[in-house]
Amino acid sequence: MSKNLISRLNESPVICAEGYLFAMERRGYLQAGAFVPEVVLEHPEVVTQLHREFIRSGSDVVQAFTYYGHREKLKIIGKEDKLEVLQKNALKIAKDTANEFPDLDLMIAGNVSNTCVYDPNDNSTIAECRKMFEEQVAWAKEAGVDFIMAETLSWLEEAKIALKVIKEADMIAVTNITIHQEAKTRDGYTPEDACKILEDLGSEVVGLNCSRGPKMTMKLLPKIREKVSCHVSALPVPYRTTEEEPGFLNMTDHNCDCIPGGNAFPVALDNLYCNRFEMGEFAKECAGKNINFIGICCGAEPHHVREMAVALGKKPLSYQYYPDMSKHQAHGTDPLLKKVNTDFALKF
Repeated sequence: MSKNLISRLNESPVICAEGYLFAMERRGYLQAGAFVPEVVLEHPEVVTQLHREFIRSGSDVVQAFTYYGHREKLKIIGKEDKLEVLQKNALKIAKDTANEFPDLDLMIAGNVSNTCVYDPNDNSTIAECRKMFEEQVAWAKEAGVDFIMAETLSWLEEAKIALKVIKEADMIAVTNITIHQEAKTRDGYTPEDACKILEDLGSEVVGLNCSRGPKMTMKLLPKIREKVSCHVSALPVPYRTTEEEPGFLNMTDHNCDCIPGGNAFPVALDNLYCNRFEMGEFAKECAGKNINFIGICCGAEPHHVREMAVALGKKPLSYQYYPDMSKHQAHGTDPLLKKVNTDFALKF
């Protein structure tokens, strides 16, 4: 029988690939700005293929693409009536794709995210958030997911609502808060205090996702690890956020003056991208600090995931195609290569 998430984490790191919204926008299947996962309805085969690529690259988790697939987001594009079918389609796609790889012992994750309606000054939004979480968690449980991730929650109080709903459904919870410019939640809690509160309320895994790149995320993780006794999660964005601009929502590309509005987020972040080796180093550092739920959020691509897996000592399916520059016609060292080319490379 497959082990559950906590048993797996007790033994070794678990890799979780995310970032479906950005990946689908770059591929031309959803609109930046609205960021609604309507691709699940319109081009499900594309979602299946991205799941496959992440699995082949080493992700242990197949996360259903339901991020931002909630009433508030669908309302913006006039498709609120498509909510249930979108959620159920996404869950089925994730499960069906995982079943294509029976030897990998993959886990399926349901997903709920920030509702975009929570307002600490309006008590009516608490009930609205709860209703949104309840229907999404019910569909995920019905689909037979292994656990549910609540993430990109920058208000601790909203995270508490999501967690309560997940625990009432008797599901394992991974609860991730998002820290933007200031190193606090939007309601004033330090990351470590927020995570401790979530642990005390029953979340089996707590941590950070989105907004900050690997270096700015790592700055916050040691205090979380020290504060909590449960497993810790870390899923940064693959962008080089800095002390001056710690969150990618307000990043500047100082080498480009043609970006409309000047803000590189969300569609002009290319020059600020982390390479695969940076993400591999992040994964290795996490494991060294006993942070075992390791992943990557908005901006993730399969080559990042594979390097993270390799850094953790794994050889995923796509390792078959791992780079080997010894075979390169100019830079290589293979004895079959032509000396006229390798000698020329020294003059490049």
